[in-house]
Amino acid sequence: MQVLGVCDVKSALRDLNLDIEIIEFTSSTATSYLAAGNIGCDLGQIVKSLGFMINKTTPTLVLTSGDQSIDERKLAALFAVGRKKARMMTAEQCISLLGYPPGGVPPIGHRNDGPAIYLDQSLQRFETVYAAGGAANAIFPIGLKTLQQVTGGVFADLVK
Repeated sequence: MQVLGVCDVKSALRDLNLDIEIIEFTSSTATSYLAAGNIGCDLGQIVKSLGFMINKTTPTLVLTSGDQSIDERKLAALFAVGRKKARMMTAEQCISLLGYPPGGVPPIGHRNDGPAIYLDQSLQRFETVYAAGGAANAIFPIGLKTLQQVTGGVFADLVK
């Protein structure tokens, strides 16, 4: 299965009529720490895009602040399933279901119709956040309100 990349995210941004440039670095932005260091922003302004499988059948993307960790119990409760029914996607699942490998999963431009998307409330501390741009060295800035609108994501309390 073909891996999607920066060009696909650029296309998604254009399709959404967003005049946003993806910044590509020569060094990695695959982790929140690396991304914040390259951008020069607060760690919390980095959007971690984490893929989960709920009940082995429902792909879900959780967007949270780079300085937070997802509480899988809270995520499972959101779907009214047991904690062990909310599992992080494997790298293969990320590529086959979302289109991108871990470290470069953007909040938009996914394969097919894309997953259900939830935004953790921790992101609400910031007006502007920085999301992965489809590769482990690409990031783009986006207003939080715009991010919520274009993803159709629902805010929820999902961190530890």
